[in-house]
Amino acid sequence: MTSMPPEERIGAHVKRAEQALLAAKNTALKPAGVTVPQYAALLWLAEKPGISAAALSRLCGVTPPTMNTVLKNLQERGFIERTPHEWHRNVLETRLTEEGRTVMEQADTGAVRVERALAAAFSAEERERLIALLGRCAEVLDTLK
Repeated sequence: MTSMPPEERIGAHVKRAEQALLAAKNTALKPAGVTVPQYAALLWLAEKPGISAAALSRLCGVTPPTMNTVLKNLQERGFIERTPHEWHRNVLETRLTEEGRTVMEQADTGAVRVERALAAAFSAEERERLIALLGRCAEVLDTLK
């Protein structure tokens, strides 16, 4: 017997929700031919063209080595281009190509459909409360690092 029953562990419930969200998004992104991490990178690149891989990894919540793999795959498929920064030659700026923008927009349609279905399961007040509670979870866990 453990000192805390599994059904009382908040982390298990958060993980279950995360896994369900990732599964739904993977299904929604399949027609666009990208994974959730690839989509996240494309989405942020649409918002922040020229961003570095390190900054992109932080925004996407993955490690820098994982982001480098994601970017390598996206570059090989012609969805992004990477060029040396004008002043900092050891920093590569990353931008979407036209093909990358098209794929991102197709993927975004599926991802937004998932997000809207999830949001529709809650009232406006419940959504605000859930976002606040998840934010509090993150804050508490950040202090334990």
